[in-house]
Amino acid sequence: MTDEINRKLIATKEQWARDGRGLTGATADPALDRLPPGQHTVKTWPVLDLGVQPRIDPRLWRLTVDGLVENPVVWKADDIAAQPQAESVSDIHCVTTWSRYDNRWRGIAARHLLSVVRPAPEARFVLFQSYDTYTTNIPLAAFDDADVLLATHWEGEPLTLDHGGPLRAVVPKLYFWKSAKWVKRITFAAEDRPGYWEVRGYHNDADPWKEERYADDADPLI
Repeated sequence: MTDEINRKLIATKEQWARDGRGLTGATADPALDRLPPGQHTVKTWPVLDLGVQPRIDPRLWRLTVDGLVENPVVWKADDIAAQPQAESVSDIHCVTTWSRYDNRWRGIAARHLLSVVRPAPEARFVLFQSYDTYTTNIPLAAFDDADVLLATHWEGEPLTLDHGGPLRAVVPKLYFWKSAKWVKRITFAAEDRPGYWEVRGYHNDADPWKEERYADDADPLI
């Protein structure tokens, strides 16, 4: 039954890409417009995933950071907790057209992680792999931003499993499918590697204010 639900969910989202669901054809300036085109605000935090939430034994959970870095690391939960903690407030913009304002996060700043692992000069992309096999990709320049976190807490409480706990990426300037849940591995690479939704019709860049919801060849309005 779970596999059937998962297949239906994926097929629905692939159809959204083919149909251009939610597209308005508009763009906006994030310096002037807090709400990106085609979005509406919500007070709740909807749960969206691939239909399967991995059960992670805290004793076995690891974060591996590897690829083109001088100092690859494998961190346990205690190692994560021992890192300097950062807090930030940012908005969530989901490609399914909802946005949630003023989310309070705590975790490891992306820039702290960069200072620890020290990416090589040729590293240009950051690739995320999750415990549910999900993958996604962003440019290193997007990861190296003051508001990007590896979050362990939301609104003062540990992240729940359904929202990506014990650790998820938070990349507020991009649609939230780029903010991988249940992060298992972060790899720095010279070449881009489109992830789970990027190969299923969703835009590789995912800028909400440019309304980069879907890939050009999946977008009937382009």
